[in-house]
Amino acid sequence: MAKKETSEKPDKKKPVVKKSTAKKTAAKKSTAKKSAPKKTTVKESASKKSAPKKSKKSKNDTYIPSLKMKYRQDITPALMKRFGYKNVMEVPYVSSISVNMGIGDAKLNPKALERAVEELTSITGQKAVITRSKKDISNFKIRKGFPVGCKVMLRGNRMYEFLERLISIALPRTRDFRGLSFKSFDRKGNYSFGIKEQIVFTEIDYDKIDSIRGMDITLGTTANSDDESYWLLKEFGFPLREKPVKQEEVVEAA
Repeated sequence: MAKKETSEKPDKKKPVVKKSTAKKTAAKKSTAKKSAPKKTTVKESASKKSAPKKSKKSKNDTYIPSLKMKYRQDITPALMKRFGYKNVMEVPYVSSISVNMGIGDAKLNPKALERAVEELTSITGQKAVITRSKKDISNFKIRKGFPVGCKVMLRGNRMYEFLERLISIALPRTRDFRGLSFKSFDRKGNYSFGIKEQIVFTEIDYDKIDSIRGMDITLGTTANSDDESYWLLKEFGFPLREKPVKQEEVVEAA
């Protein structure tokens, strides 16, 4: 009986020591594993955040319309010399271009309205918006809210692209074109004129149109007078007729 008691006592002490040491080593390994991947994730996230910033800057700085470059390099110094501006911010510029197409039978003929929207969208490169009447007009049999036509307001790069196509391609293709009138300013620097046929634009296929439609184009500028806006458009190459020179200016020049 005494031998059995001595053999049982050392068996109880051994497992207690092994368990404590095993727990400590397992805890050390788990902490080492947790701390290691944190450094790699911080480096990867930093590289991911820095990469797309370069691509965004390169996309915005790649393309500038040719008329916009011409305004910065040639037109701005020419206008500063002509009018004596002291600051570059005083020089007027073209702020927006509005293209409006009116359709008389838009309510009775919805297909004509859809076709006009498609044509104006292809001409300007921007989705056209349907315009509606603001009040009732009994003579034209129009109620408030009836569709009347469509319009587009252009700004930024699309405005300069449309202006370049208008000056170099569309206006020279008009029938019996002898230049635009210099009297169509509104005394606030804005200029308006009309085009009788939409087929002067190369985006329109003559075989696919259902009828000839005209449009009104308004160029909005930041000029304070008609003379400033006249010379601004003239520097862009706009085909305006020459103003008659006053007698007083001729005497001063002589």
